[in-house]
Amino acid sequence: MKKRKSLVQPSALPGFGLAFGYTILYLSLIVLIPLAVLITQVSLSGWQVMWQALTDERTVAALRVSFGISLAAALVDAIVGFLIAWVLTRYKFPGHKLLDAVVDLPFALPTAVAGIALVTLYSANGWIGSLLSPLGIEVAYTRLGIFIALVFVGLPFSVRTVQPLIAEIDREQEEAAATLGASRARTIWTVLIPPMIPAILTGFALAFARAVGEYGSVIFIAGNKPYVSEIAPLLIVIRLEEYNLPGAMAIATIMLMLSFFTLLFINLLQAYSRRRFGDV
Repeated sequence: MKKRKSLVQPSALPGFGLAFGYTILYLSLIVLIPLAVLITQVSLSGWQVMWQALTDERTVAALRVSFGISLAAALVDAIVGFLIAWVLTRYKFPGHKLLDAVVDLPFALPTAVAGIALVTLYSANGWIGSLLSPLGIEVAYTRLGIFIALVFVGLPFSVRTVQPLIAEIDREQEEAAATLGASRARTIWTVLIPPMIPAILTGFALAFARAVGEYGSVIFIAGNKPYVSEIAPLLIVIRLEEYNLPGAMAIATIMLMLSFFTLLFINLLQAYSRRRFGDV
């Protein structure tokens, strides 16, 4: 009696056990163990150190600057990134390839170079700053400068997460909506936007995560004034330079927890949007 050939083709990748073990090992060495050591060191130093960091006005101001401006920059990136992705995907024009490559420039550009370039543009005697100064708008060495720097570094995430999904949208859906009498605005909000909400939220989360931890491009344009334009990563470096390792680790732990709960909320919102709009 002949044996039936198995319909399941052997996978080129290793089995689940080996792949899962490698995944856990890699994540443990790169992510979990360093984070566990950080939290352990803070607990060994005493939780009063954490409380002192939480109640320190300078720390609270730095965290407010980092997380508040990062959220605002990520929101702008999500909106502008969607528009840029739509233009790059739906239209062909001279310089299309060049513009598409420019989107990825913040990925490859060293953050210090980006910071120097932004200062050159937006300082009082810079190309753009010299035009804004007579209007009373100061960018360099202010919170507005931090905002522009964070928008710059986070934009590619918002564009690249939405772009593949836009390419998959069938134009027939838009034509059907127009045939049924829907206006352009109604077509956008009822046909185009709903299936892309999970991708937009993903880009938002990635841009936010990058902005919160950004250091190199921000310190050049922020002015780094305590209580005004000082970011939390810079305050950690300052505490290390003061040989205050427990204080630096306390601020880092607070940033870790705030980032975790913020990203958890965004991921839950993303999961809900998938259930809500997945079949649109």
